[in-house]
Amino acid sequence: MATTKKRAKTTTRRDNKKPSAVAKIKQNRAFRTYDQAMKYLFERTDYERQQRVRYNSDTFDLGRMERLLDGLGNPHKHLTVAHIAGTKGKGSTATMLARMLEENGYCVGLYTSPHVVSLHERIVVNSRMITKKDMLGLINRVHATVEKMIKDSDAPTFFEIMTAMAFLYFMDRQVDLAIVETGLGGRLDSTNVVNPAVVGITSISLDHQNLLGNDLASIAKEKSGVMKAGVPVVTVQQEAPVMRVLRRHASQVNAPFSVTGRDIDFSYRFESSREEGPHTRICVTTPQSRFEHLRVPLPGEHQAINCGLALAMLDKLKALGYAIDDHKAISGLHKVKLLGRMEVLSRDPHIIVDTAHNAASIRALMQAIGQHIPYDSMIVIFGCNNDKDVRGMLQQLQYGADKVIFTRSNSPKAVFPHDLAEMYTEICGKMCQTAMTLREAIRVARQALSREDLICITGSFYLVGQAKQEVQQT
Repeated sequence: MATTKKRAKTTTRRDNKKPSAVAKIKQNRAFRTYDQAMKYLFERTDYERQQRVRYNSDTFDLGRMERLLDGLGNPHKHLTVAHIAGTKGKGSTATMLARMLEENGYCVGLYTSPHVVSLHERIVVNSRMITKKDMLGLINRVHATVEKMIKDSDAPTFFEIMTAMAFLYFMDRQVDLAIVETGLGGRLDSTNVVNPAVVGITSISLDHQNLLGNDLASIAKEKSGVMKAGVPVVTVQQEAPVMRVLRRHASQVNAPFSVTGRDIDFSYRFESSREEGPHTRICVTTPQSRFEHLRVPLPGEHQAINCGLALAMLDKLKALGYAIDDHKAISGLHKVKLLGRMEVLSRDPHIIVDTAHNAASIRALMQAIGQHIPYDSMIVIFGCNNDKDVRGMLQQLQYGADKVIFTRSNSPKAVFPHDLAEMYTEICGKMCQTAMTLREAIRVARQALSREDLICITGSFYLVGQAKQEVQQT
């Protein structure tokens, strides 16, 4: 495949370094089975599941991440990276960018979190999840370094190990680009050891306030920590306090900064046709390309904004020497499918799931359902974690749900259904029901369902993952 001269040099330089990096990694077969390796991995400290976590340089320590990677031969230094931070839409933006590059013949690594059903969703190359065999091999490779750090009272966390394994896997597969989504925040996130080629920042809203701050400006400050000197940053239109923080930080680190809808010509509109049904179309004009009336592959106006950001990031990669055919990029975009984003689990009864997990996401979901799905009445089965803006999410539920059943996922951080019900009644004065398990909630919802009604299960990745398994079993 033809690439520019600049791009070819980058690829050659990385490939020439790869053997020496691999040679530093001590081969170790600590585990003979996949289950043994998974047990070891899940025994590591996992801040995604812990009830209370302090957000500081002790718990989220980039120095520890760098020491882990150094013991593995620094695989991240042999990757070209597109780094994506933000509150909502990171996974959607990353996936759309990946599909457009793949369709143009590039080998693309995609690292996202959390997962919906399988841990393997987090590490993907060219739309294929990492296999059990490769996962076992990677855990065996990192084991010696991890054990040494544990003995030195410097134990890496679950997410740090996962991130390191993703970098190793992408280096092994010699990806042309690794698209890496931050896990939490940005400044202290384990992924923030990379020196990216481009940075994308999705919509920023209230989330993880107990860790990142109680206001938008504080959260934006943490997210802006992914910016690097000289590296182009693209973002979407944000709330005024967020935009001020992002612009100021970009100026401080000397990062070229652009915004879709301001610096990059971007617009979208919702429409419906007999042939294609309800959908959103966007127009994006960049220095390198012109996309007119392009259909967004995922439903909802919020996905139109994410799609515009993905196209803007693609344009920055073009400027860096990536050979992109716009028609192929559009073809790749049309192939985008995502688990847990207004995903239909059943038609009879009509059940959808969505991983919306903060107030802004719930608001966008309620609006998208109203635009895209015809129904008489909607029953929402809802459960969320206690590190979220719970009251904000419940406030948004009332604008779309005709009936609400509160339940809980298997996450240790899940809010009890009766607490959710009490808050919901206090906020909007509406009646609701509770169920201590998701299975019971689905049973109650089905009993109350008429033929043209809709069941929507939302509130957290954990709940959506459980819902997929429950519905498939029935």
